Parts: sequence; C-alpha cells; structure tokens
Amino acid sequence: MARARRHDPGRRERIVDAALRVVGRAGIAGLSHRAVAAEADVPLGSTTYHFASLDELLVAALRRAGEGFGRAVRESPALADPDADLATALARLLGEWLEADPAGAELEYELYLAALRRPALRPVVAEWTGAVAAALARRTDPATARALVALMDGVCLRVLLTGDAYEEGETRAMLGRVLRPGTPDGAPDGAP
Repeated sequence: MARARRHDPGRRERIVDAALRVVGRAGIAGLSHRAVAAEADVPLGSTTYHFASLDELLVAALRRAGEGFGRAVRESPALADPDADLATALARLLGEWLEADPAGAELEYELYLAALRRPALRPVVAEWTGAVAAALARRTDPATARALVALMDGVCLRVLLTGDAYEEGETRAMLGRVLRPGTPDGAPDGAP
C-alpha cells in the first residue's frame, strides 16, 4: 500500500528560512542540505526535493534576504515625495536599515558577495540591484540611480567589514555629490 504524501504547503519557505539561519550562524561554508534539514526540522529528502543543489537553495535564500532593503526603498514615503531631498532620505533610510537589523544586513551581504564564487547567484544580485535602481530612477535618471546603488553598497560594506559606525551626515554628503556633481558637499547650488 502506498504511503499518503503529507501536505505541507509552507515547507519550502521553512527550508529557505532555515537556510538563512544556518548561513547567519555558520556562514555559507556551514550550509549543507543536512544542516538545513535539521534546522527546519524536516526530512533530508525534503531539502533535496525542493532544492536539487545548494546553489538553488542559496538563490532562494538570497532572494529572501535581499527583500529587506529593496522593500524599504520601494515603500519609503520620503523617497516617494518629489519634494524630499533624496540624499537626506537615502542616508536616513540606509542608517535605519543598518541599525534595525545588523545581523540581517551582514547575512544579506554575505549572500550577495557569495556571487563572486557562485555564478548561479549573479542573476539574483543583478535583480536586486536592478530593482533598487529602478525604484530610485523614479526620482533621478537610470545611470544616477545605479551610481547611488553602488555608493550605498560601498558604504554598507565599509560599515559591515570595518566595524566603523555609520555616519549619516557623511553618507548624505556623498550621495549629494552623486546627485548634484560639482557642488562641494552635494548641497543644491546656492545652499550653505
């Protein structure tokens, strides 16, 4: 007699969440189907059923981890306000994101940088940066939006890798220089 298959519609999502916890605790080197199955409290076969390879699992994990900052940008009322200073709004948003969940930011960037050695992750990184740039392009042109994303990535990496405190004022000035080239601190022409 055939055994009835257990219906568990949330299992795939629990496996992705478990993969994020494993990577957050043990790094990508600690990720295995066995470790994720134990963390998710599912049979080992469930992880390999839903994700044939670790790269597939990492792609799903990176997509999930990358939702945080992208969502914050898309949903920011200040960024939607055409009268708000974009450099100020972005610097504040970046600081709030880094301070709200530093471990989540570290996890996101660990997965993001894993694309250097795992080409399967590169399209997801391109999707993530493209989505943030598209959201910013509503307030500026596409090339400037991509430059802002690159600058914010650099600021995040510096903070995460060096342990330096996030400096909102410094970040605002750098973002302002990208948005308003030719002015000393990125301030609008004629502003103090």
